Amino acid sequence: MVYGVVQNFRHALKARGGWKGLLTHMYTNGDYPFKVGTYMGTDAAGNKYYENLHDYPFGQHRWVEPGDIHNFDSSSIPPEWHGWMTSMNDTPPSDDDAYFKEQFASIPPNCRSSVPDQSIVGMQNSVFNFHHMHNQSQVRSRGFGIGNPVVGLPPHAPDGYYTQPGSPYNEASLRKTVMIGDLDEEKGGGRPYKSDKWAERLRTPEEKEAILKKQEEEKQRLLTGGALDSERLKKLASLRGRGGTLVGRK
Repeated sequence: MVYGVVQNFRHALKARGGWKGLLTHMYTNGDYPFKVGTYMGTDAAGNKYYENLHDYPFGQHRWVEPGDIHNFDSSSIPPEWHGWMTSMNDTPPSDDDAYFKEQFASIPPNCRSSVPDQSIVGMQNSVFNFHHMHNQSQVRSRGFGIGNPVVGLPPHAPDGYYTQPGSPYNEASLRKTVMIGDLDEEKGGGRPYKSDKWAERLRTPEEKEAILKKQEEEKQRLLTGGALDSERLKKLASLRGRGGTLVGRK
C-alpha cells in the first residue's frame, strides 16, 4: 500500500511538473489517486480538459481542471465542452475545425457554386459571456444597488438575464410608489407613507401612545353610552307596560 502511494505521488509529480502543480490539483479537484490523463484542450476561461480511457471507468474518464481555481463554477464550462465532458460526442472542440474540414472533403457537392463559403450558416456574431458564466441567471445583483462581488457584477449594473413582462425583476413592470398621506402634513410634510402599516412604522412612541389612549377613551364612551341606552330602554318598557309614554316617544 505504501509503495502504491509513493508511486502515485511520483507519477503525479512528473505529470504536474512538480509540487506546485500537484498541490494545485489537490486544491481544485481533490482526487486521489491523483488523476493523470491526456491533455485535450483549453477553453476561453482557461479551464483545461483531460481524458484517460485506460485507468478510469466510463463516466470518470474525462474531467476539467478550472482556470480560476478560487471561484470556479460548473456553469463556466462552455456548451461545446460540456457535450464532450458528458460523452455526447467524442470529438473535443479543439479538434472541431479539423473534423469539419475532413467531413466537408468527404461530402460531394450537389452543384457547382462560386460562393467562397463552405456552408450556408452565414454570419455569426461573436458571443460574449460575462466572466465566462454561461448561466446568465447567476449574473444578478445582490440587491440595494451593491452589485455582486462574487461574480464581478459592478454596482448598479443591470442583471444579465431575461425577465418576462410582469416579473418584479423587470424594470418595465416596476410600479411607481404612490403615497396616500403624510404624518407631518400640517407641518408641511416630511413623513409620507404608502400604507397604514408603513405609517405605523413611522410613528414615534409618543404618537403611538396617544393613539392608544384615544382608542381607549372611545371604547369607554361607547360602553358608557351603551349602558345609558340600556337603562332608557328598560324605563320605556316599564312605562309602556303601565300604559304611559315618554316625552318625544309614542
